Formats: sequence, structure tokens, C-alpha cells
Amino acid sequence: MNQEAALSSDALLVIICSIIAGSLARILTIKEDFRQYPSYPNGLLIHLVTGVVAASLGAVAIPALLTKNFVAVTFLTLALQQFRDVRKMEKESLSDLEETEFTFRGSAYIDGIAKTFESRNYVAFIVALCTSITISILNKGLHIQNVLLCIIGGIVVGMGVFYYLKRFTKGKTVGDIADVKEGKVEVKDSSLFVDGIYVSNLLGTDNAEKLFGEEGMAVVIHPRENHFRINLDNFGQRQAALFEACRALGVKRYQFTRKDYEEGRVIIALVPIKRDLDAFIEAVKKCPLLESTKKSHAVMDTNMKG
Repeated sequence: MNQEAALSSDALLVIICSIIAGSLARILTIKEDFRQYPSYPNGLLIHLVTGVVAASLGAVAIPALLTKNFVAVTFLTLALQQFRDVRKMEKESLSDLEETEFTFRGSAYIDGIAKTFESRNYVAFIVALCTSITISILNKGLHIQNVLLCIIGGIVVGMGVFYYLKRFTKGKTVGDIADVKEGKVEVKDSSLFVDGIYVSNLLGTDNAEKLFGEEGMAVVIHPRENHFRINLDNFGQRQAALFEACRALGVKRYQFTRKDYEEGRVIIALVPIKRDLDAFIEAVKKCPLLESTKKSHAVMDTNMKG
């Protein structure tokens, strides 16, 4: 009975420490940035709770195996279903909001956001699992009797794994592959031009021409290398950049995106509620590069040569 009680106490300690480490990892990946997503407080609460659940699933695996409770390990199958449900929940929620936004996010951007939140639960799961494995190895495998030392070792390994996963899963932004500069807005004969590039002919009234001429703003995205045009010319990527600009500044009326076929420049133009050029440029620069648009230039070169 004493051995069972001691084993149960050790297992409980491993589980609690692993859950804390995994939950902390999920908390550190939740940040409310200029995109204001996830929303506060309900959106944050949902992701915190699912993160704790993911950490709990990772924490119980090793103690269950050590106590030969193989039935409990089958609960790990719930992890995959839970993570898929998180992605499905995000996609449905953001898709339902499309009609209420200044402009559409686009299905490519929504899919990217949903995958991101799913992957962050995997981060919590893996950190908790690695923390649990480390504590168990130090305590049972290496016979280190100092419980505090085992816990510290587990937390250090768990945070090390978290640091690696965070760097591994961190995506690039538009600002990493392109320069974003202010564009000169001109209205000629009901047509909108930015830096001499034709954008739209939808300014058909005098009021529309006056509004865009006096209050319109635009930025031009210049790809740093020619192959980056593959990313920036993608309609889903341009729509995501337009959405972030509209969300950051608001839209009084009109918003456009247009690409220059000759030089690969991309135009984002709108009449904002808040006139702030720095915020405009920063919003576009920090727009994530969508996974659906990413191509490995090095790998493509290798394949072509082969």
C-alpha cells in the first residue's frame, strides 16, 4: 500500500508539473497583437482552456505507461480529435464573420489562422510530454531522489523544446520578403492610379473622385527578389494584406488591391477612417505569409537542375 501510495504521489507530481509546463507554453504563444486576434476575453479563454486540455493529454501518457495503465494511454487518441475540432471551430467562426468585416479575409488566410491555432495545441502537448518524460527518466531511470532537481530538469527540457518549436513554427511576414512604401495617389478621369500604376475605374462620380483624391491612401509592396513575386502575386496573399490594412485603419469607403504585371509591385489602396501612414505600412509589413503561397526557391532550383 505504501509503495502504491508513493507511486501514485510521484505520478501525480509528474502530471501536475507537466501540465503547468505545457499550459505555460500555450499561454506564451497567445499574444494579442495589432490584428486583435484572438479577441479578448472570450477568445483568449477558449484557447487557454484547449491549451490546458492539450497539456493534460501529454502529461498523463508517461505516468500511465509506468503504472501499466494502458487503457489510460488510449485517451491520447482524443488529442487528435480535439486538435482537429479546434481547427474546425476557428474556420467556422472566422468564415461566419466574413460578411461583417470591412473586407474579406479570404479562405486562404482563414485556413492559415485555423492551422496556426491547431499547431499551438500540438506545442502544448509536446512540451508537456517532454517534461513528463524528462522528470520520469531523472527520477526512475537515473534514480535521482531529489524531487526538486527532477522537476527543474523537466521544466528546463520542456522550455527548451518550446523554444525550438516556437522558432520552427514561426512563419515569415510580408516585411521579410518585400519593402513597403507609401504610394502616390492620383485620380484621372474617374480612374485611380498609384505611382502611375492603374488600380481601378470605379471612381465614377465627382464625390468619389474628391473623396479618394483628398483622403485616399496607398502603399506599394516591392518584392526584394523576383521569385518573391510568386508569394505576393497570389490573390489570397494580397487579400490578406488588404484585410490587415482595413482592420488596422478602418475603411470609410473603397478599398482596392492591384498587382503590377511588369515589375511585380502590389498596390494596397483605401480611404481609411484613421489616417495613419505608419500604421498602414506596419500592418501590411506584418501580414503573415500564407502557407498556401510558400515555395522553396532552393528546392525548386535543385529539382530543375536534376
